[in-house]
Amino acid sequence: MTETTVDGAAEVSAAPESPTRSWTAGIARGRVTRTVRALGLTVGRRVLSGILVLWGAATLTFLALHVPKGDPAIMLLGGSEANPTPEVLAQVRAEWGFDRPIWEQYARYFGRLLSGDLGTSYQQRMPVADAIGIQLGPTVVLAFTAAGVSVVLAIVVALATAKRGRVLTGFASGTGILLASIPGFVLGILLLFLFAALIPIFPSSGTDGIERLVLPVLTLALPIAATLAQVMRTELDEVLEQPFILTARTRGLSATAVKIRHALRHSLVPIATMTGFVIANLLGGAVLVETVFSRQGIGRLALAAVQNQDLPLVLGVVLFAALVFVVVNLVVDVLYSVIDPRLATA
Repeated sequence: MTETTVDGAAEVSAAPESPTRSWTAGIARGRVTRTVRALGLTVGRRVLSGILVLWGAATLTFLALHVPKGDPAIMLLGGSEANPTPEVLAQVRAEWGFDRPIWEQYARYFGRLLSGDLGTSYQQRMPVADAIGIQLGPTVVLAFTAAGVSVVLAIVVALATAKRGRVLTGFASGTGILLASIPGFVLGILLLFLFAALIPIFPSSGTDGIERLVLPVLTLALPIAATLAQVMRTELDEVLEQPFILTARTRGLSATAVKIRHALRHSLVPIATMTGFVIANLLGGAVLVETVFSRQGIGRLALAAVQNQDLPLVLGVVLFAALVFVVVNLVVDVLYSVIDPRLATA
């Protein structure tokens, strides 16, 4: 609404909100409220299920100490071959409370875990949490880089091959199946032979430097990208048949613009559901990759702990892997609802 002031200048005053606009804004606020409430419930359920998973993992690690026959104190010290002295055995038994009732040991074990105490690696003579923390950085860099590269490769390949004819799609599918079926250590050795021995572009081992990260990342990322691209291409093929895609094309958008602006978002939802697959491949593949390329990291630490019968370290790595799995799945579930808010209110 416009009013004239005393000096003749025009002054714009706030126009009263129309009933239609107020009604529309009320509906929008209601949708936001329902989405936030549904998202909160989803997060709450996932947190509860994550706590149950961690409780199950902690219980299994506790049983791993007590179910096998033998003295658990000797097992913690590396077995009978470690030849621990009676004084050391008495110290470990007192520390873990092995002379107490089993329920008290269970409660004591959980209390230590809740305070962040994963025990002590008697072979490395340091807390398990410190041993994991020292090796965590290289594995995090490797895993996050491999995850990012695999998702980018999958998106590029899926966009480039969706609805592009049988020859190109068949070639992409065949290559993807080949990459996904090759064992990780075979792919790593093959890349080492090609790009470190035959054509010496990248170093064959080591941890420091981006150039030492290329081959390990490709070893982890290529099989994951092949599987994700296959899923994304199938989803894109279905989405590109939907009526709203035809509407977008009638507006004069190119095929690439239609894929990126209208179809890509829908094809990302199945990718989010495969997060468990990606995490499992990254955690499992890290053991092989860090061994093949002589890199520092959690995987190589876990392998050495198993070989040396360092039971506290093995149990600590298992619990740490379970925690990572739960946290990443919780984050992805939230992103899953953000990508498609209808899923949060379903």
